[in-house]
Order: sequence, then structure tokens, then C-alpha cells
Amino acid sequence: MKNMKYILITAFITLLFVESTRAQEGNYFERMGYRSLFNGNDLTGWQVPKGDNGHWTVLGGVIDYDAGSEAPGNKDLWSEETYEDFELHVEWRFTGYGPLPYPVPTILSNGDVLSDESGKPIIQMLRNADSGILLKGVGQTNLWCWPVGSGELWTVRKNKDYSAEIRAGAVPKENADKPLGQWNAFDVTVKGNRITVINNGIVVIDNALYPGMDIKGRIGFQHHGGMDKESGKLRRASSLVQFRNIWIKEI
Repeated sequence: MKNMKYILITAFITLLFVESTRAQEGNYFERMGYRSLFNGNDLTGWQVPKGDNGHWTVLGGVIDYDAGSEAPGNKDLWSEETYEDFELHVEWRFTGYGPLPYPVPTILSNGDVLSDESGKPIIQMLRNADSGILLKGVGQTNLWCWPVGSGELWTVRKNKDYSAEIRAGAVPKENADKPLGQWNAFDVTVKGNRITVINNGIVVIDNALYPGMDIKGRIGFQHHGGMDKESGKLRRASSLVQFRNIWIKEI
């Protein structure tokens, strides 16, 4: 009984500490002119894909996604409002990997991938999860488990019609991700068609050009992977991801 009483008291103190920390964070962002995009209780202010069947949900005060949305079309979670220029704070973490190793290339600082003498990409077989923060409808900054680190502007880096400077700007300057299960903090600035991403206090994307960025659009969290109908298991690189403390300031 004494041990149980001790455990309950410890859990209660921990809960108070967590709630106090959240309140302090909220006060900070409010003082800085941000407003919250997530109330911690439900998905008010967010557009859940029709037919999702509860795979985008709120668990323990965070947005949780298990990659299993049953929506027939777009499975991403989108804000109801649209934004033009803004600063966005989002905390995120992966809660697990896909079931099988995934072929992961080594991305070089110029946007190319490390290849052998014949030009074949050199890959590592790694467990992986994959998601992203969608910016103004078309822009995306990646969240994943690749060695290059999160923050990459995938479609910009991959497009060889862009200049070397533009492609290199889309590659994270370093891997600032925390280990699986730990929370990461993204601070994203979008101004016109320029994007800056700070990951856990480190600038990983610095005022990079994102050609074709819409003038105004919604913010989204990306579905990736999903269930394999034949095996009934998750496909590789699925979005086993959570989000919390989502704040925005229009600039």
C-alpha cells in the first residue's frame, strides 16, 4: 500500500509539472504574439479527412496519427484557416518505425546522393518513419529518420531543373533530430517563397527558396505509408507520429 501511495503521489506531481510547463510555454508564445492552433483536447480548427475513421485523433493532449487513415482521398490533416507569411512552432515525435528496413540513401550537401563508380546510389537498410509539415498547401519540410535529418525540402532538392544553389539550400545543414520517442521542436518561418527551419534550436534550413510556393494556403501534417491490404501490416516509412504545442504568428 505504501508503494502504491508513493507511486500515485509521484504521478500526481509529475502531472502537475507537465501542466505547469505547458502553461509556461503557452504564456511565452502568447506574450510573443502567437496564437494556438491546437487546444490539446480535440481537433477543433483542423480538417480531418472524410472517412478517416479515427486514425487522426487526440491522445493525452497530443495529436496522434497511426498511418492507418481509411479516407479514400487525401489523408493529410489540414488547418481550416489559410496563412500567408508566418512563424510556426510545432513539436513532434515519432512513436515507432515501419515494420521493415527501408533503403535510405546518403544525401550530400549539394542535394545529390552518394553513389558508387557506376552511378548507382549507395544505400543503407534502416528502419524508418516519415511525415512532414505542409506549408501553404504545396510546401513541405520533411520529418523522418534519415541520416540527413529532418527539415529537408524534398521536392526542391530532388528537382534537377533548379540551380545548384537552390537545391543545396533545401538540404539540412546538420541532423538535429532527437532519438525516436523524444520530442523535437520545429520553428518554421515562411515569408513569400522563402523558408527557414530551426530544429531543436539549430538552423537546418536557412532562408531557402521554394519555387512555386503559393501566396497563401493551409498548414498540414502529412500522411505517409499506411496499411498494406495484403499483409494487413504497415508499409515501410509510415507516419507513426505525434504533434503538440502548435503556435502561429502571422508576419
